[in-house]
Amino acid sequence: MSSPSPVTRFAPSPNGPLHLGHAYAAVMAHDLARDRGGQFLLRIEDIDGERSRGDLAAEFEADLAWLGLKWDGTIVRQSDRLASYAAAAERLKTMGLLYPCTCTRAEIAAASIATGPDGPLYPGTCRHRPADPAGAAWRLDVAAALTRTGPLAWIDELAGEQAARPELLGDVVLVRKDAPASYHLAATLDDAADGVTLVTRGADLFAASHVHRLLQALLGLPVPTWHHHGLLVEADADGTWRKLAKRRNAPALADRRRAGEDGRALADALRAGAFPAGIRLSASLHGDP
Repeated sequence: MSSPSPVTRFAPSPNGPLHLGHAYAAVMAHDLARDRGGQFLLRIEDIDGERSRGDLAAEFEADLAWLGLKWDGTIVRQSDRLASYAAAAERLKTMGLLYPCTCTRAEIAAASIATGPDGPLYPGTCRHRPADPAGAAWRLDVAAALTRTGPLAWIDELAGEQAARPELLGDVVLVRKDAPASYHLAATLDDAADGVTLVTRGADLFAASHVHRLLQALLGLPVPTWHHHGLLVEADADGTWRKLAKRRNAPALADRRRAGEDGRALADALRAGAFPAGIRLSASLHGDP
């Protein structure tokens, strides 16, 4: 389990305004740290190419303050850490564990014979064929990596001990074509650099932790405890439950803040499980309890 005084973080991406789902995640990370006498950090994951908007970082700070959440130390930005991502990628390349991939999403979907948590699994098309590294993504050869590390395990505070199964996500991309690093590589390196001991995030990222545990073993990084909390979900017109999302225009916290709503009262309502009509807390994307 995590230490009595954990270090947690809230790490939003500035590609759209924060909404109620982000507020819930931030409250969870904040309270898990504060209730145990730990630290709560704020990190801005701003390396998503043209989608990242620098002006939103100040909005995020205002939103958290409006909710009554205070973070410790200075705010970290991923854009200041590009050298560390490049160094880690080069180290994995030297180990023979990364290979360039030029496949498009359409090609992967057409060739895939299995589905993982994030959609069609990469079928390994470029794993053993020459590919021009220029403009290519770089994928982790998961089978080769596991041969190097052997069996691994990790602990989630809610789900207990887990045998690491990164193969569930296939050969994931670690260096994107359009960004210095994928979420898997950047978040793993950042959590280690920031001294995060309790990684809090939504249940939709549970499977990603299998990959992150593998990267920690390969790169000699400390192993935190995880806490995958439930997601706030709402029903679509067809009755399908989906998590609140920026791309579906979930109401922005900034709009509620500017309208004069009481942010601290909203945070307390989230703590108490008092969600707006049509929104529920789910352990999955399908509205399951």
